[in-house]
Amino acid sequence: MSAEVPTPSAPASTGPAAPRTLLPIALDAVGGDHGAPPNVEGAVQAARTGVPVLLVGPRVALHAELGKHAGSANLPIEVVDAPDVIGMDEHASDVRSRMGASINVCTRLVKEGRAAAAVSMGHSGATMASALLTLGRVKGVDRPAILTHLPSKSGFVTLLDVGANADVKPVYLAQWARLASVYLRVVEDKADPTVGLLSIGEEDHKGSQMVLEAHALLRELDGRGIRFHGNVEGRDIFAGTTDIVVTDGFTGNVVLKLAEGEAKVLFGWVREALTSSLKTKLGALLVRGALRGLAERMDPSTYGASILIGVRGLALIGHGSADARAVKNALLRASRAHESNLVARLEAALAPTA
Repeated sequence: MSAEVPTPSAPASTGPAAPRTLLPIALDAVGGDHGAPPNVEGAVQAARTGVPVLLVGPRVALHAELGKHAGSANLPIEVVDAPDVIGMDEHASDVRSRMGASINVCTRLVKEGRAAAAVSMGHSGATMASALLTLGRVKGVDRPAILTHLPSKSGFVTLLDVGANADVKPVYLAQWARLASVYLRVVEDKADPTVGLLSIGEEDHKGSQMVLEAHALLRELDGRGIRFHGNVEGRDIFAGTTDIVVTDGFTGNVVLKLAEGEAKVLFGWVREALTSSLKTKLGALLVRGALRGLAERMDPSTYGASILIGVRGLALIGHGSADARAVKNALLRASRAHESNLVARLEAALAPTA
């Protein structure tokens, strides 16, 4: 049954149905904890589905890594030289002075119209800074947000912000609700997504002053670009009470990391329980298929990367520990967003009315 529940990446990973685009996706091919190998492997996997990729990083090293993959010479992959990379332990502000850094080259390719999107598994702060400096913001957006997907009872739930803005104003949450609603409609084919505001109670009068003010703004927008459900609690996220949950970046990041950490612990417990005796090992054989489907839904690599929504161009941020599968799914998601003309639709949705 779990395999039938839709996830955001499912349409993009079915082979013949994979998205195709004339513009390639620019991949920060040396970003992340493991450097080039998983990035290049993921690019090769995406290219085999028809998505062209620009591998951005040190030319010689990337050609050498690419040469390890049979048949890669016939794939729509090009290498773009970038002599520098901003490491995970360096400062995001370094993007201002290190124009040859791979992430800066990626966002410039998008700005110049040579790439459909920039994707990085590297320094998230540097990716955000580079995207903002190079691409700018969609008109009507004060602060872009990181939009991600989490597994839920209904398939997946869209959560934002998950780390771009620790300190927020109520109007930011209202803007993010509109951005996320457009995203789900045009990229994920959800016709009428619902929006929930994360709080400490379902009642309208509960929450911090910021939440109360955001609630009022969201209520005003109900029926005018968003479908506002009201307050939701933490338990509602995974229950799938709403399609979208908006919150500040500090809280959202805690929720995201808690969910990922809890999933790992729970699967560890299940593994221990199923291998504790001969009888449980036999039982494990019977439920192996179902557990694989569950693991698939809860694996962060299934969702690829999170989109930095609200910038005037596509930029996606993945986990530093991403494997090749996560890189592939991030590239496929970026391609789908481009094919959906997402940025232009976001701009249209937030354009002031006469």
